[in-house]
Order: sequence, then C-alpha cells, then structure tokens
Amino acid sequence: MTLEINSPCKVNLLLNILGRRSDGFHALETVFHPVNLCDRLTLARAASEIQLTCSDPGLPTDAGNLVHRAATAFRNAAAITSGLRLHLQKQIPLAAGLGGGSSNAAATLRGLNELFGQPLPVARLAELAAALGSDVNFFLQDQPALATGRGEIIESLSPFLALRGASFFLVHPGFGISTPWAYQNLARFPVAQNGTPGRARKLIERLQSGDLPQASGEFYNSLEAPALDKYPVLKLYQEFLRAEGASATLMSGSGSTTFALFRNQATAEAVGEKFKAKFGENCWLAVVPV
Repeated sequence: MTLEINSPCKVNLLLNILGRRSDGFHALETVFHPVNLCDRLTLARAASEIQLTCSDPGLPTDAGNLVHRAATAFRNAAAITSGLRLHLQKQIPLAAGLGGGSSNAAATLRGLNELFGQPLPVARLAELAAALGSDVNFFLQDQPALATGRGEIIESLSPFLALRGASFFLVHPGFGISTPWAYQNLARFPVAQNGTPGRARKLIERLQSGDLPQASGEFYNSLEAPALDKYPVLKLYQEFLRAEGASATLMSGSGSTTFALFRNQATAEAVGEKFKAKFGENCWLAVVPV
C-alpha cells in the first residue's frame, strides 16, 4: 500500500515573543494560519530501514531531514519493525518562515499512523511532534490556531470571519533567514524580546468579529526587528504592498517570506504583476486563497 498526503505551509498572523524561559527557549504567543500551498509526501512500507528521497537535491535525506527523524520517532513509538520508503516532493521554499520542515514532519507522523492502522493515539502523536520542533504540533490539525508555550501548545480556532474571501500574497526574496540567527539577534531589541502578553487574543477577537480593517493594526512579529534591520528590502516589500492596498502585511515566522492579505484573489494577482515589474522576476511569488 502506498499513501500520498499533502503537507501545507503556514503564516504567523502574529508572533509575540514574551521573553526567554529557564530552559533556553523563548516563551511566545502566536496565531498560526494554514496556507493551502503544499509539499507532497508519499509513504510506503519497505523491506528494511528508512529510505527517503527528495525532489530538492539541496535537502539531506538522512537524519538531518525532519521527515527522516519523524519516521524514526514513529517507528520507535509504535514498535514498527518493517522498513519505510518515503518521497518528499518540495514546493514550499526553504528557510522561509512558512513551516515547511515542520509540516513535513507532521505529515510523516499523520501519514504513517494511517498507513499502519492508527497504532498511536492523537495525544502520543502530539508528544512526538513537540519533541521534533515547536511548530510541528500545529500541523497535526488543519485550522487556524493560537499557540503558546514555545509554540507547541495548540488551541484550534474556527475560521476567521474577517478573512472570508481574502487571499494571501506570499513573496520569498530568494534568500533564507536562519531561525537561530533571528532569535540570537533579538537580544539587540529588548522591547521586541519582551513583548506584552495578550496581543494574540486581541487579534483573534478582531478577526473573529469580521472587521479586517480594524484587525489590520494588530498584526505583529517580534522577529521583524532583527530581520528588517539586516534585510531592508523586506521593509520595501511591505511598503509597496501597503501602497497597493494590502489589508495587512507582515513577515512570517523568522522569515524571509513576507505575506500580505488582499480582499480577493484577482486583486492579489494583479499586485503580483506590479510587484514583478518593480522588483524583478527573481523573487518567488504565490497567491493562495485563504
């Protein structure tokens, strides 16, 4: 039996860092939103070991890949003795702040659990996901979510009324930003490193009310402080997108992808053509309905 599963990405509508914890991680509150732009994962049983292939030759196919690590964790937890054959078809950019690797890990856990007849309960999958990375738990479900702790405590939310009919405009500049670098350099911006709790709930309330213009001022990302300081082109992207009528624009996660929200897909696609005319054809662009 072969199983194919989509592995979507995400944006952070808000990422508020609340300070460093005693375990070295940062406490945070973040509002995740799924984006229907997907990698594709194919899973099958094999004679022995874990065999991983990937469409992107730049990605490792050993334990350096989160898919491989997730498969190993699942095999151990479920006491699976057979081997596994996995293929990852990449579409989500790397080091982009879109959670591609975390999504791939979650898709591996969900897919293998289905392939082997659900040997692990949801709670056990969540434990494995949290051990693999802070964002992985979000991708075990498919709704917008509030995440707290270091990002692994997930509260699923109903779709936001304010985003009904809207489209995401995503632009990746062709370079990535390392998550460890972003957090290390956050120390230079103490206000951003020690945010005020409650901003996430405020944004959620406004998005649930259906008033996107009222919510637009609540989008926030602490990690923009170091990222936009080092990469001012991202600030130029945001200024351009706001001038073209974006309801909100923000860097996602640790970057480097910047996203904007437009009222409809046609408007977002038209802005994409203007964006390419101004900034060139080297950027990766995507328009994805919410």
